[in-house]
Amino acid sequence: MQKEQRIKETNLSVGLGLGANIVLALVKSIVGIIGSSPALLADGINSTSDVVYYLVVSVFVRAANKPADDEHPYGHTQYESVGALVVGAFVITTALTIFWNAIDTLVQLLQGKSDFSGASQLALWVAIGTVLIKIGLFVVTAYLGKRTNNDTVLALASDHRNDILAASAAALGIFMGRLGYLWMDPVAGALVAFFILRTGLSIVRESTAALMDTVPGAPLNDKVTALVRSVPGVQEIDSILAHRFGQYYTINLTISVSDQISVHDGDIIASQAEKTLLENIPDLRNVHVHYHPTERYRAEL
Repeated sequence: MQKEQRIKETNLSVGLGLGANIVLALVKSIVGIIGSSPALLADGINSTSDVVYYLVVSVFVRAANKPADDEHPYGHTQYESVGALVVGAFVITTALTIFWNAIDTLVQLLQGKSDFSGASQLALWVAIGTVLIKIGLFVVTAYLGKRTNNDTVLALASDHRNDILAASAAALGIFMGRLGYLWMDPVAGALVAFFILRTGLSIVRESTAALMDTVPGAPLNDKVTALVRSVPGVQEIDSILAHRFGQYYTINLTISVSDQISVHDGDIIASQAEKTLLENIPDLRNVHVHYHPTERYRAEL
């Protein structure tokens, strides 16, 4: 995918999510209060938090699109992982806040200190409408996330999926509360918090792995090994070190070549290995190949 198209689709996913969450945050918070629904209010707090971190994410997305410079020769795409980490931190904080409020409401209800008598019909319809809207946002954002291979967009898709579960729990709690099971509404709010927390922890784990330069994994290693072994003149592959920079990879490769060839011939082999990898791994930006004579020759030195 061309860089311009990737930027356009990334901005589209952020813009759609931000616009939808602004509307949902206002509607759910207001209806949650006037409609006497702790579960819907909890989901409204979730959407309000979404608005805040979408604004933060938009800043990191713009930063990630900056071109390479002297201080950042590999570009600024690591900001995508930083943005995902920010999303995860906001999600976790929101989950803890919602859980505390839901438990407090439940305790007051069980102790008879609450005048809660069930949510309104409007609150139920808003919760159901949220489920439908979030399903649409998840489908679109997940598609764009896979197309752009952007950590931040994939994290936003995960949050939309989380919101589907949260809104479904809220709708169920409101429905059961209207049937007379009043405790179900705040319990649904606590369940909403659980879904949010699980997604937040997952986002933080994945974005942290990218920032800590975690090795991409066996599939990439196996692909590199197979491609390099197909290059004539490569006798051994001594090491493969892959580093991720946002969407892209940089590979540092060490190979062994015959001790009977010239330095020029060794350079031709290394260049062919580099070309082969760049042509066959779509998200590979740079390859650095170091070659040396076989182990037998080095053992004689």
